[in-house]
Amino acid sequence: MALFTTLYSGSSGNCALILHGGKYLLVDMGKSCRTTLNALRRLNLAVSDCQGVLITHEHSDHVSGLDTFLKHYTVPVFGCADTLDMLCSRGTIPPAVEAVAMDGRTEEIGGFSVSSFPTSHDVPCCGYRIHTPDDRTMALATDLGTLTPVVQQNLAGCDLVALEANYDAFSLHGGPYPYYLKVRIASDRGHLDNKACAAELLDLIQDGCKKFALCHLSQTNNSPELALTTVYSVLLAAGIEPGKDVLIQAQTRNDISPYIEF
Repeated sequence: MALFTTLYSGSSGNCALILHGGKYLLVDMGKSCRTTLNALRRLNLAVSDCQGVLITHEHSDHVSGLDTFLKHYTVPVFGCADTLDMLCSRGTIPPAVEAVAMDGRTEEIGGFSVSSFPTSHDVPCCGYRIHTPDDRTMALATDLGTLTPVVQQNLAGCDLVALEANYDAFSLHGGPYPYYLKVRIASDRGHLDNKACAAELLDLIQDGCKKFALCHLSQTNNSPELALTTVYSVLLAAGIEPGKDVLIQAQTRNDISPYIEF
């Protein structure tokens, strides 16, 4: 049995977890080491069972707890070469910790088979496709302004997809952010809005995927209710009933989300 959850997910910090047979992978660590460790304890998971930390990119809401964590635990870190080089140069990843550049390669990590793929963001950034020991597959993609063919190819054929639903376009453009930040978020190198996320989920459902996690929701420009309403309306118009035909879960900003079995 494979399980997915997020320890926290949103514009203030992100950390996802993939669990199988008591062993797990983390994706990012964007809040404090203490916050992350407390969440792992609540799930009765030991750090010694962590097989690796997959890093999507260098922004603080994805790595702010990593330096303290790696001072205490020599868990291997994986990511694209540019990201790892930056984190090593900052001292976030100490020399004693193994840092493995993936850049499209597939790595065997403690029984998990993991491949990375590039996403369209304003710094080097990647998503991950993860194959578990019991022959289940999931993919995670956050921090992407557009769904490139490479991203869509890596999301296809999965049992579960964790995809960004960062903002509602009306809330963003009518909200308090300065103009330059609105332009950045809405650009092809920014973030994915609810409608684009919903359209991709519809394509993935028609391809056979039935379980989804909506990740990295903006606190200012979105809400779980708004993201789910947008997705539900697109699916219902196509004759797909959420909760019956498919499972769609909006991940919690400051707490552990319920496990999704896949």
